[in-house]
Amino acid sequence: MATTYTLISSVTVGSGGAANIDFTGIPSTYTDLLVKYSIRDSNNSISQNINLTFNNAGGTAYSERLLYGSGSAAQSFSSSSAANINFQYATGVAATASTFSNGEIYIPNYAGSTAKSVSVDSVVENNASGTAMGLNAGLSSNTAAITSVKLASPSGTFQQYSTAYLYGISNA
Repeated sequence: MATTYTLISSVTVGSGGAANIDFTGIPSTYTDLLVKYSIRDSNNSISQNINLTFNNAGGTAYSERLLYGSGSAAQSFSSSSAANINFQYATGVAATASTFSNGEIYIPNYAGSTAKSVSVDSVVENNASGTAMGLNAGLSSNTAAITSVKLASPSGTFQQYSTAYLYGISNA
């Protein structure tokens, strides 16, 4: 089975930053979606959470399980009936200058008529102590096809040169 990746859209944050990175008008012609990102946040910390929503749906549509480590400790977190999937990490301004977090968000069967699962693999880049990496498993109870994906900074803005790429994946 051949797998192809097709770039659907890309975002590069300009000067002044952006509170959100939005992908809209996503066609239903692919099997899965993949978002790859490199982000720095204005929050005065080493790392900052990122909120993920689909189709601008909030309310209590999301649940998640997060496993994360800082190099000196490992922890877990879970939530249910949440307004978004709150995952780690965006590199904050307290981290080494000009470093960005990196991650992938994988959404299988995004156009199907069942609840939507998501997995996130992310890491904060920092050339000193106080770094972190996390793995998330999330679920949106919304059964509508995903036509938009939003990444939001809950307490800052995504800084200039932050990027995100949305790919459609076809299994043929």
